[in-house]
Amino acid sequence: MPKVDITPAAREVIDRLRAEHGSLIFHQSGGCCDGSSPMCFPEGEFYIDDNDELLGEIHGCPYYMSRFQYEYWKHTHLTLDVTEGRGSSFSAEIPLGLRFVIESRLLTEADKQT
Repeated sequence: MPKVDITPAAREVIDRLRAEHGSLIFHQSGGCCDGSSPMCFPEGEFYIDDNDELLGEIHGCPYYMSRFQYEYWKHTHLTLDVTEGRGSSFSAEIPLGLRFVIESRLLTEADKQT
């Protein structure tokens, strides 16, 4: 079972951003700006290192989380969605008047089996 899923609305926004910026990546840090909000960057515009955990790929985009943050979220399943409103981050969707958000739920025993 993937650790991160995506809603149809988030897929549409990724398609719009990809048409403008090319390849994209996601990173969820738990740090400044929007706290633990997912942030989308054109590939190569955000430095990924050994402190980041690759959780998987969503709609053709790698999704990373800082290892420190992952320690708190490793027991959850994440779903990337989008909502109206301007976030306070540097994420690529902000100029569209949108922001990516994460919906989470605890993993069930069935999730852990797959």
